[in-house]
Amino acid sequence: MQIEEEVFKTYKLDENKLIKYGFIKKDNGYSYSTYIIAKSFRVDITIYKDNIVGKIYDLEAECEYTSFRIKNITGEFALTIKKEYEKILKDIRNHCFEKNYFIYNQANRLTNYIINEYNIYPEFLWDKNPRFGVFRNQKTKKWFGIIMNIDKSKLISSNTKEVEILNVKLNNDTKKYLKINGIYSAYHMNKKTWISIILDDTLTDREIIKLINISYSYSEQKNSWIIPANPKYFDVITYIETMTVFSWKQPKKINIGDFVYIYLSAPYSAILYKCEVIELNLYNDQTHPTMNLKLIKKYNPQRYTFEKLKEYGLNSVRSPRRIPDKMSKQLNQENNI
Repeated sequence: MQIEEEVFKTYKLDENKLIKYGFIKKDNGYSYSTYIIAKSFRVDITIYKDNIVGKIYDLEAECEYTSFRIKNITGEFALTIKKEYEKILKDIRNHCFEKNYFIYNQANRLTNYIINEYNIYPEFLWDKNPRFGVFRNQKTKKWFGIIMNIDKSKLISSNTKEVEILNVKLNNDTKKYLKINGIYSAYHMNKKTWISIILDDTLTDREIIKLINISYSYSEQKNSWIIPANPKYFDVITYIETMTVFSWKQPKKINIGDFVYIYLSAPYSAILYKCEVIELNLYNDQTHPTMNLKLIKKYNPQRYTFEKLKEYGLNSVRSPRRIPDKMSKQLNQENNI
């Protein structure tokens, strides 16, 4: 990687500041010159919209000096020149550029979305990987995303260029998304519950934001709900048991990952099913959103009757409501029957 690329890697140019710094507008770029080593060397910097070019000229020898660019240089003089050059670049960066959190545009756009939507900023936790940014739910302290710059070969063996990826958690739905171009088995995370998305605009921001929101919802504190159903109006049992995933009218304030216990009224008057919310806001018409539920457990009709529910303080089941923590804990300990 060139010195210029490394110094300006996560910074965005503010062209309005270049002239004030001393740059001169020329053709398609801005040029700036200064001197180092007792004015025996001239440094020329040209900044284009998508590129920065720097050259050093040895004024006594009347030629370009390039030894400072040698990889793993050990010569004391060349190292001195390199340090002086880097000092100039960093001063230009500090005065004429704005800091970005990440290298590539899509990563920064998605970061701005997370900041604006959830008021959560990336955390850079590792000195060894200073550009790995973690996003965590501030209430539960659970991660819901991490952006990393890696070699693409870690995902696609035949490709070796640097890319930025976003890891998000989708729990047991990862296989569903791995068929989509741009999505891969998670790098450095649990591949059963996480995926990696290459942030090169293969997927649109809107598509990725949907996955970020799903991942965030899994980082939230999970609630348990009881929802009534009347078997006199439709065949609830057949509807639920013939599909692994089914739609239901969506209550307010419910989140992806919440558990839903479906209570059937007479002649059962008992909880029969435990489900998990896997999708929200699926509008069947213009006014009533629906959710998708995945069946997890089926209970014996004699296990959680209405009389049993009253022991936990549930004296009526007329509409969707949250289940008390004590009862939720008991329900979650049950096995399939």
